[in-house]
Amino acid sequence: MQAHQTNFSTGSVYRNILEVSVPMIIAQCLNLLYNVVDRMYIGRIEEIGSLALTGVGLCFPIITLITAFTNLFGNGGGPLFAMERGRGNTEEAEKIMGNAFTMLVATGLILMILGSLFYKPILYVFGASDATFPYAEQYIQIYLLGSVFVMISIGMNPFINGQGFGNTGMFTILIGAFLNIILDPIFIFVFGMGVRGAAVATVISQFCSALWVMTFLTGSKAEQHLKRTCLKIQWKRVRSIMALGVSGFVMAFNNSLVQIACNVTLQTYGGDVYIGVMTVLNSVREIFTMPVSGLTNGASPVMSYNYGRKSYDRLKKAIVFVTIVCVIYTMAAWGILRIWPEFFIRLFDGSGTLTEAGVPALHIYFFGFCFMALQFTGQCIFVALGKAKKATFFSIFRKVVIVVPLTLILPMIGNMGVNGVFWAEPISNLIGGLACFITMLVTIMPELKKRG
Repeated sequence: MQAHQTNFSTGSVYRNILEVSVPMIIAQCLNLLYNVVDRMYIGRIEEIGSLALTGVGLCFPIITLITAFTNLFGNGGGPLFAMERGRGNTEEAEKIMGNAFTMLVATGLILMILGSLFYKPILYVFGASDATFPYAEQYIQIYLLGSVFVMISIGMNPFINGQGFGNTGMFTILIGAFLNIILDPIFIFVFGMGVRGAAVATVISQFCSALWVMTFLTGSKAEQHLKRTCLKIQWKRVRSIMALGVSGFVMAFNNSLVQIACNVTLQTYGGDVYIGVMTVLNSVREIFTMPVSGLTNGASPVMSYNYGRKSYDRLKKAIVFVTIVCVIYTMAAWGILRIWPEFFIRLFDGSGTLTEAGVPALHIYFFGFCFMALQFTGQCIFVALGKAKKATFFSIFRKVVIVVPLTLILPMIGNMGVNGVFWAEPISNLIGGLACFITMLVTIMPELKKRG
């Protein structure tokens, strides 16, 4: 494969963003296939599909926690790496990449060990019942074995994209997703492994993605390489990585917290069926937020690079472009979900047992979906420009201050029950999204205007 590289300092900044973000969007959408394809097949296992899907849904907080640590070192190191490249300091860029890699591997091993020891009490705390626990156990036992692989493949991909190799970064995800699509039905149905088969297919796919990343970053096509001499931890450097990555960590950690609160509350007010509905809604949300995530993640190295070069006019153009595209897309997505809700629920509900409860829940959950774009855009800009404290604050504000309390309180108001859980999401999108974006406008834009 020919490795195409984008020069962030020349040409149209819009084209720079698209050259990196379009492969990222494709990659992010394909990344869904690791888990979404699992859920689609699991939901179609004869007789036990709905219970098995609910069981896998109970594993989401653990999977999201692994993602949180991946963000801490991968998304934290990526912008710093791009800034140093923009300043021409390639030696420091390689040291940042090496330290991030060491932390990803070490953390992955620790999470695998701790998760394997304590998954049973954790799953019951997260809302498992005696009927759904066996399926959650079958999935998470095997998934945890691939923790290091997923952290390498996703956590090191920003260092490929940060060098302008957007197509190569896309192939990181494409390889794993393609394998997962092929292996899932083989292990689940042909070998009769059920939920365990889905987990085995995912781990094998993650391993192959990680191998691809390592091959590229240590090979001749990369400009900055993953070198053994750069793997030694320098704690000052690690603290800088973590300071910037804490926003992504907190966002994912808060997602895990929200998932726990939702599952526990839904178990109380609706039982296993509504945990299954929430599993489906989370899957649909992932499908529709991935293009936004891909665009903002792809734009981030372009912004970081130009911020490092003090090319503020190009940076302002990038901010405006990303904002407009994200808002227009999410408005269109909201419309699609309003028109065809049943179609997206049935992607995961082979038996149809979740559809009746799922359609009204989907209409509530995705109400005002366009405001979510403001949160993504604001967070992206804060992280790209190294404003870690602001990015972290707004991540905590939306999830911890708004969503979790509303999830616990709304079901008790006016007999809202399970509907209260679903209303927490759109309310948080409105309040949190506006707060984050407006703060970005009144702090970042005047700074850029003054410097420009």
